[in-house]
Formats: sequence, structure tokens, C-alpha cells
Amino acid sequence: MKKYINIQSCFLAAIASIVLITSSCKKEFLNVPPQAQQPAAAFWKTPLDAQKGVNAMYANLRSWNNVGFNAIAIESTGSDEADKGSTPVDATFFNLYDNFTVTATHGTLLDFWAGQYQNINLCNQVIDSIPQITMDQSLKARYIGEAKFVRAYSFFRLVRAYGNVPLRLHLPNNGSEYNIPQSDKATVYAQIEKDLTEAAAVLPASYPSTDLGRATKGAALGMHAKVAMYQKKWADVLSYTNLVMGMGYDLFPDFEKGFREANENNIESLFEVQAELLLGNAAASNSQYSQVQGVAGEMGWGFNTPSEALANAFEPGDPRRDATIIFRGETTPQGDVIPNTVVNERYNQKSYVPFSTRVSGFNEGAQQNFRVLRFADVLLMNAEAANELGNPTQALTSLNRVRKRARGTSTTILSDVTTTDQTALRNAIWKERQVELAMENDRYFDVIRQGRGAAVFGVKGWKANKNEVWPIPFTEIDLSAGLLKQNPGY
Repeated sequence: MKKYINIQSCFLAAIASIVLITSSCKKEFLNVPPQAQQPAAAFWKTPLDAQKGVNAMYANLRSWNNVGFNAIAIESTGSDEADKGSTPVDATFFNLYDNFTVTATHGTLLDFWAGQYQNINLCNQVIDSIPQITMDQSLKARYIGEAKFVRAYSFFRLVRAYGNVPLRLHLPNNGSEYNIPQSDKATVYAQIEKDLTEAAAVLPASYPSTDLGRATKGAALGMHAKVAMYQKKWADVLSYTNLVMGMGYDLFPDFEKGFREANENNIESLFEVQAELLLGNAAASNSQYSQVQGVAGEMGWGFNTPSEALANAFEPGDPRRDATIIFRGETTPQGDVIPNTVVNERYNQKSYVPFSTRVSGFNEGAQQNFRVLRFADVLLMNAEAANELGNPTQALTSLNRVRKRARGTSTTILSDVTTTDQTALRNAIWKERQVELAMENDRYFDVIRQGRGAAVFGVKGWKANKNEVWPIPFTEIDLSAGLLKQNPGY
């Protein structure tokens, strides 16, 4: 019956056809040949099928539901660092997330939910189907590890956003498996950690240039640290971040340049959602991450703009302020003059792509990767874990390493933090996370997991024991015939 065909599974269209993706040089493993689809019945037979299925999984990460309006609404708009942007009458639904009046019937809730389960479905196809293919065993194990990493990442986004969610780990075998109940958060987190442990055991530390952007051991360990941090498993956070810190990652010397296209997948990057503007293939050049946040009227739509509160959060002289925020009337380091007539006072510089790269017929900034996890985040997680475990010396070393990169050669700004008081040092680390990771879809859930939602977001309407999570989409509850339960307060 239709009411049991729950969008949580999100597998019907994907089973009907698989996107075929080729692999050659940098990022070209994301190049989707137009109209290249193949019936699932004839798929999952050869090593090439396995490669294409894994590549399709990565390609979906840059879809609208993953990096467009839906991700912005769920992961950024409610925070104090971002405003709706654009004009007051454009996409007014963002205000529902900004003032916490959104209800379960709003479509963006459903679209973000669907986007994550689409990722999970593609991962489950890889995990369930590749074992039956005759192929190199080490490559088979690696592909499954990559799928477990992406599945863990998608479940992490779901559990942060909605709390208890259905834990779909396999393709349904029959109609009774379409509709499954929610698992509690602890169970979901346990599965995420299991996937990341298994991924880290088989993934390589690095790839040749032909495969840049795929999940690595460092990405799995770093993501595991973040998942552990949300559960306050401080010994695990410290252990995983220490491992990553010994793997050769480092801070990219120039903070601003680290977010430009020429420096994607650099020494600081643990994982990025890959995107590229592929001439002759607009269908594959589909990322709108930069477009929706670009300077309105110049290189995008002007949504998700940095707030005045964020602009004021940086210490005097901190170069990260100008590297994070494009201000009306400025000239960017790449030479673009931002007119004084643009609608918004500020724009996200981390998603910025120079105006000269615009190509007619393609999304503005389609080539801009989305940084999911950086080494700076690892260092700050290490600092927080060390402080919580009573080791201020290590906490200060990791924290000040981030600040040193930010100040560069200056001797007058961003001096080292020296306090060993646990509370004062905790606040300093949280402050550093705010400015270092600003506009990277981290701040909103970071504040909530710190237990400061009411203190920081209360002025916007945030309420404890309700707004820690968003409502479960009503359509999902309806299609489940009431098997899925709504979050408290909604």
C-alpha cells in the first residue's frame, strides 16, 4: 500500500537507474555523462559497475538537498552567525527556521531528510551489492569502506537534525521492510561509530591524483572524533584526534586562500564534497553551494549571509574576519569590486568564487567544493578533549596552533591563550571554534551540543527541550501510518 512506501528509504528511483560516472584525472570521477543510465537489473555485475555505483554515491553529496537551501535552513539559519540574506520578500520560509516557528509540514524539512536517505540508499546499494561481484578483494573492501564513511556522515547529519531516525542499513527485500521505526539516538550513534571504525580499517591514508576527494582513513578518524565529541566521549575524541595529528595533515598557511578552488583538497582537508564546472556537461556541474550564497546580482543569490554578531565576534585585527566575510563596497583579494549597491551588507567568503569564472548556462560557482572537515577542526576538538580530561598543556598547544596560523607573522594580534583554568579555557576553545569554523554549517549544532542553545539562540525564539532538534517531516509520519513519532514540542 502506498502509505507504507516511506521516503526514508528513498531507493525507488535509484534502483530503477544508476548514474554512470567515469574516472580519469582530478575530479573527473564526478563527471556524469548526460543521459547515461542503466537498468538496475543489469547492474552490479562487474568491477566497472562497482566503480560507477561508488562514484554515484559521491556525486549525490553535491545535490540540492545536500548543499542547497535545505542544508542551509537546517544546519545554518538558526544560528547567530547567519542571516537569511537576499531581499526581505525572497524565500521568506527561511524566517521560520531563523525564529524557530517552523512546523512539521514545511517542505524543506522533508527535502533535507530525503537528501540524507538518498545518500544512505546509494551507500547501502554499494555495501549490499559489491560483495557479490568478482573483483580485486582490496578494492572491494575499499569501496565498501568509502560507502560506510558516507553513510556515517549522512546519519550524523540526520541524528543532529532530527534526533531519533530510522536506521536503514540494507536494501529492503520485501514490502514489510519498507516501513521501519525510528531508532533512538544512542543506537544511531553506535552504528555511525561502527561504520567509521570499519571504514578507517580499510581506507588508505591518501590517494593518487586520479582519486582525490575520496574518503580516506584520516577522514574516517576525524569524523569519528567529531561524532564522539557530540556524545562527550572525551577520551575517544582525544585518541582519534591524536591519530589524525600524526598522519601528516597540517594547517594550510594562508587561511583565505585555503578556500579557493586552486587549493581544494589541500594538506588541511580531511574531506570535501567535490564539485567542478565541466564544460559541455552542465548536468554534472550541478552544485549550487556557492550559487545560493554568492554576492546577489553579481555571482549568486545572496542567501545565508554572515550576521553582524559574527562580524563582531572576531578579535581586533583577526585576518579571518575579512577572509570569512565579503563586505559591501570592498575589493576581494581576487580583484572583484563589490558594489555599494548590492542588497546585503555581508556575504559568505568561504563559498566565494571569482566573478570572472562565470560561464553562461552553468550555475555560478559550480566548481566550489564544500569543506566538510578540516584539520583546524581536528586541532580544536583535540584541545577541547584535552581540556575536559584535565590536560591544559596539550589543550593550549592545539588551540594556539590554530591561532598561530591565523595571525601569520604578526606579533601584535591573536596572542597565545595562556589560561589553565578549565572553564576559562573551555570558553576560549568554544570562541575559537566560532571564528575559525564560521559559515561552515558547524555553529548551530556546535552550540546545542555545548548546552548553550537557550543562552545563545534564546533571543531568536529557541526553546530548551524542543529546539535541540527539528520536527520530523509530517509527510514521513503520514506515509509510515504513524509508525514514526514526532519530536516533543512539535
